[in-house]
Amino acid sequence: MTSESTHAVVLGASIAGLLAARALSDTFDTVTVLDRDDLAGTGVRKGVPQGRHAHMLFAKGREVLEDLFPGLTDELVAAGALTVDIHNGFAWHNGPRPMARAASDLIVLAVSRPALEDYLRARAGKLAGVEIRGGLEATGLLHAPAAGTVTGVRVVVMGAGPGGATQDLRADLVVDATGRGNRGTTWLTELGYTPPEQDSVMAGVVYATREYERGPLAGGMLGVLTGVTPEYPFGAALLPMEGDRWILTLAGFGDDPPPTDEAGFAAYATRLPIDDLAEVVHRSRPLGPARQFRIPASVRRRYERIPGHPEGFLAFGDAICAFNPIYGQGMTVAALEAVELRAALEGGLAGLPRRFYAKAATVIDTPWDMAVGGDLTFPSVPGKRTAKVKFFNWYIAKLLHAAETSPEVAVAFHRTVNLTAPPETLFAPAILRRVFFPGRRS
Repeated sequence: MTSESTHAVVLGASIAGLLAARALSDTFDTVTVLDRDDLAGTGVRKGVPQGRHAHMLFAKGREVLEDLFPGLTDELVAAGALTVDIHNGFAWHNGPRPMARAASDLIVLAVSRPALEDYLRARAGKLAGVEIRGGLEATGLLHAPAAGTVTGVRVVVMGAGPGGATQDLRADLVVDATGRGNRGTTWLTELGYTPPEQDSVMAGVVYATREYERGPLAGGMLGVLTGVTPEYPFGAALLPMEGDRWILTLAGFGDDPPPTDEAGFAAYATRLPIDDLAEVVHRSRPLGPARQFRIPASVRRRYERIPGHPEGFLAFGDAICAFNPIYGQGMTVAALEAVELRAALEGGLAGLPRRFYAKAATVIDTPWDMAVGGDLTFPSVPGKRTAKVKFFNWYIAKLLHAAETSPEVAVAFHRTVNLTAPPETLFAPAILRRVFFPGRRS
């Protein structure tokens, strides 16, 4: 950097934006986080409707957040969140068939999305030089065309009306963390830059979620998760969270969405003969109505391939890649991107987009391939089924069948899902033996 005071602006005060601010705070003198929502309150925000639905911070994500915000796990647990061995504490099912259980080192954090965001906003707001401001919407980028550099952002005060109060905020770096609906590619096009190529998969996922008063389950588990397959193209995630609550999210596809009326929701939740799900929907006290949420597509913007990208601007989190949320990868990927952003900043601002996007692409590659491969198992989802995709899906189907009787296979699968081990470990000799010769001793 230089001896002059440096300023970064982050657009979006959701989880990705707060993680970006944490990474930036190590380098910049001041970091301003902006959001169009009023941030004075807590709980579900208008700009984050997905906050009403089930979220889980995977093992790798929890580890990274603990590093970025030391004490996070203990403080959230003290506020009512739970730590759970993701493999041994939850009942996992392939459709109606349970996976084999065993203790693992995969400790996840069961906490609602709003509670996690509120916590991170409070922690980020205490960092030296970090300011978080609500009620401001970004409308475009400031630009120095001769230098090929973004120099700040133009914002409008929410509620000021057409032609209302606008502000130009100068910055050495602008980070777009405004999520799936971001306008970053539009802004780049307006400035004369080539927008990134875009990969998308139209899975057409529909959620319906309801909360219940939480009590112990007869099966002794701390939650239930079911896989979604062509054979069983619907699923459920029953997770504990703070406030002694269950959150039950049902997932289906466009032509078979989970309903929100009481009888329809309960019937959809019990399509699979899983006693714990039936116990919750029929015997636990509901804490509100069921709510629906649609996610038409997974989208990946290939910023790493742009030949000419302005300095002073970065996309981050869902603005780069918005995953199908049924795989639960978004928050963990954003945490890993924050680590890469912090490392890329060590090389200074010159060339930062090139360095960061190259590293972010390596973070995204594995979970994107896993999610896209999972989506393309469904005949209704349009997309090219390459030989690699067909082989991987064929193998994963066999591996999940083996996981019903082999704890070793099940744990290996969950290590990959939790991004603590690469997919190659699923092809280790010991795993291959259990997949293809389940009755033979290793």
